[in-house]
Amino acid sequence: MNLDDWLKNGWLIEHRPSAREITDLLAAVARDLADCQVPALSEDWRFNIAYNAALQAATAALAAEGYRSAREQHHFRIIQSLAFTIGAEKDVVDLFDRFRRKRNFGTYERAGAVSEHEVEQVLELAQGLKGQVEKWLREKHPELIVG
Repeated sequence: MNLDDWLKNGWLIEHRPSAREITDLLAAVARDLADCQVPALSEDWRFNIAYNAALQAATAALAAEGYRSAREQHHFRIIQSLAFTIGAEKDVVDLFDRFRRKRNFGTYERAGAVSEHEVEQVLELAQGLKGQVEKWLREKHPELIVG
């Protein structure tokens, strides 16, 4: 299976990326990476912010390939797409998906379920994805990099 198959299944929507869009997504990643390290915030909130940083990095990669996720299972598809965009290893995708489920549980079912260790883990994931996506963009889609 590949992203074209996902498009045929209705899981993705064709998208024309711009350098401005990619720049804005990467700026959101950088902002969230800084914000999630504010110690006065709760672990739940810091986790959500770091998770969002990782999600925005993955969204930038998917957009650069000419796609957006359809509404159904939006976060799941963006996370899984990392295997097709930047060539993320299965263990990275699986860890990210575990964080997606943790975020959903903490957001919709029970607050206070996130530990400091989990915040550190999702922050490390987000930082790593940021670097991988930026490197991949420079190599595969340099026309979408500003500056």
